[in-house]
Amino acid sequence: MKHSEWKPNPSAMAPLYEQIKDYLQTKIINGDWPVGTKLPPQRRLAAMFDVNRSTVVTALDELTAQGLIAGNSGGGTKVINHTWNVMAANPPPDWHSYVKAGVFHPNLPTIQEINEAEFSPDVIRLGTGELSPTLLPTAAMQDIFQRLPNRMTSLGYEEPKGNLFLRKQIAHYLKKWNIDAAPSSILIVSGALQAFQLISIGLLQRSSTILLERPSYLYSLRLFQSAGMKLFGIPMDEDGLQASFIAKYKAQSKAAMLYTIPCFHNPTGTSMTEARRTALLEVCEKEGLPLMEDDVYRELWIDEPPPLPLKSRDRSGLVLYLGSMSKTLSPGLRIGWVVGPEPVINRLADIKMQTDYGASSLSQWAVAEWLVSGLYDQHIHFVREQLRIRRDTALQALQAYFSPFATWTVPKGGFYIWVHITSPLSMRQLFETALKERILIHPGHLYDPQATQSLRISYAYASLTDLEKGIARLSSLVKQAINHDKE
Repeated sequence: MKHSEWKPNPSAMAPLYEQIKDYLQTKIINGDWPVGTKLPPQRRLAAMFDVNRSTVVTALDELTAQGLIAGNSGGGTKVINHTWNVMAANPPPDWHSYVKAGVFHPNLPTIQEINEAEFSPDVIRLGTGELSPTLLPTAAMQDIFQRLPNRMTSLGYEEPKGNLFLRKQIAHYLKKWNIDAAPSSILIVSGALQAFQLISIGLLQRSSTILLERPSYLYSLRLFQSAGMKLFGIPMDEDGLQASFIAKYKAQSKAAMLYTIPCFHNPTGTSMTEARRTALLEVCEKEGLPLMEDDVYRELWIDEPPPLPLKSRDRSGLVLYLGSMSKTLSPGLRIGWVVGPEPVINRLADIKMQTDYGASSLSQWAVAEWLVSGLYDQHIHFVREQLRIRRDTALQALQAYFSPFATWTVPKGGFYIWVHITSPLSMRQLFETALKERILIHPGHLYDPQATQSLRISYAYASLTDLEKGIARLSSLVKQAINHDKE
């Protein structure tokens, strides 16, 4: 049950408890909350509706008396709908059994909580992996859309692989990194996330295993697991994924593909060295192991440009190259791309046409205009300057408040700082306590089940003031958690 946008009206004639009771009753009777639905705790309902807990208790007591809900000490309060008119009629479908029967795995519980909390305006978001609204080019985007009527030929569906004009611009754009890709070898997708889904259902068998860095952003998703696949982590060091383990782990797991984020890795911020990239590609070529190169952070370098992509040195069509505008320009455009051998791109394009009939035509024309106009290069230069300021502010705050009990990486670009707490504490408890204090963090276990003493700090989203304030307040909560575990 998600956060409700509805709130009782204090100026209305009906008492607040009665308004809440009527709202909940309508949800139950209309079938929005079927039998078995678990209601949020009373304190959370009170926060959702901006009322005292006693008001919520009175409303729930009314619903209990009507036979619509029931509570117990172990399972919380649930919808039961034991009213006479319901019992006398045909029973409604058990939607909860349908929900549980779905083949797609639900998000991790912590991810669900994060997704919900991110839309609370008073929360300091120290983990969010996207640019701050203040860094998004709102004014320039308006200019771009005003230009489109002069270039757009249609608002209809695009070709299966995407808008040809956009694919030509991306092909030209990739040349600066020595990637020679024909438009026919490029597929436009609705963000890199969709690329993962297309690859999982279009290229891999259900029992497949994917090698990847550990920790990795991919552990926080359930795409591949929902497709019946396994993830097998490879250790990292300061140079990136340790390529020397690939052959051994491929043999152990019978892996079908390798996934890597070489530039400003999510969540550690590590950027793979030139030597490590060469070694990685050599091992994959020797082992005949295809790989997905997720390069969505490449443009976000701060200190110096990263080494050229793996795809730039790929001479055997081994690499599927993923790019996106979500991290650099606008997550709302939902435009990314996959570069690969034409048979692969044709296969993925066919599946994409079956699932959504193509990414937004308007967004594709807009991204093409960003690239051809030169405005994208100007915007990226601005973003890099701002990320430098934000990164340095976050590092200074960590040094001031976290140095007695933590270590961390110093990223050369991207969004993330990987923080390791050196004293034992419950990261789950820290997450819950921080959220009560209106600070949202991303615990390390989301990216590696064994990273129970780590967390991912993002300097991209929160304001400079909130970055420093949030890190300072979080340090106090960490100290309390450490002292509590010592007792």
